[in-house]
Order: sequence, then C-alpha cells, then structure tokens
Amino acid sequence: MLHLSKKMLFALEAVVDIAYNAGSEPVQSKEITRRQGIPQRYLEQVMQRLVRAGILKGVRGPRGGYRLARERRRVTVGQIAQVVYDLDEDDGPAYPTASPLGTKVVQPMWAELQDGLMNRLDAITVEDLCRRAHDTGVESESRKRLDYTI
Repeated sequence: MLHLSKKMLFALEAVVDIAYNAGSEPVQSKEITRRQGIPQRYLEQVMQRLVRAGILKGVRGPRGGYRLARERRRVTVGQIAQVVYDLDEDDGPAYPTASPLGTKVVQPMWAELQDGLMNRLDAITVEDLCRRAHDTGVESESRKRLDYTI
C-alpha cells in the first residue's frame, strides 16, 4: 500500500498549523513542534524549503517565526507536496531501473498515477483543511488568545 512520507506529513501538518493557529503574530517552529510533535530537525529543513518556494514567509527577530506567504485559499496541498517531493528527490531517484519493462511500462504508468494524484492535491487548499479542522473540533490557539473584553 502506498503511504505518505514523514516529510510530506510533517510539511502538511506544519503549514496547516500555521494557517490555523496564526493570529497577528507569526507562528514559531517550537510551537509547531509542541502542538504537532514534529521533530525539530525535520521541521526546520522542510520550513526553509517552503519559504524558498514562496509558500511560507519567515519573520526574523525574537518574536519571529513563520506565516503563510499568501492567503490560505491560494495555497494548495499539491504545491506543498511538490516542495517535499523535490526535497525527497535530493535523496536520489525513486525508480533507478533502466530495464525495458521499467522504462516503457512501469515508469509511464507510475507517472500517470502521480499526475492524477497531483491534480487531486491541487484541488485541495489549506483553507479546505483549516475548515475541516474547525468542523472536527480541533482547537485553534489563535482563537484562545482573542480577547473580546472592552
């Protein structure tokens, strides 16, 4: 059975965490680690890639952290997946065979499946995932910080 890589899951959770928990302040990576249990070593590597890809914006300083570089309805799961896929490609080719069956049958079939999957992932936005989190009762820390007193 196919499964998502740890890097992919961590990247998706981190971006949705930022979108869902960001208030007026950027979200610090240590907060994401605390809430999601993502190891810091994975997180920083993925976060820097997401910044370079224009999905996140890094904010420097003592109260710095990360925020989305654009509206959450304009960031798709497919865009995040592509960043992580490129990161995984750094580890070497996923299918190194040069056999005729591999290059003429299996690789093209796999490419078709990946194209279909990417089309589906591009149809899902971070906004969709945030709505799903809200609908399933996941608490947002930014909502807790809001003070409605006058």
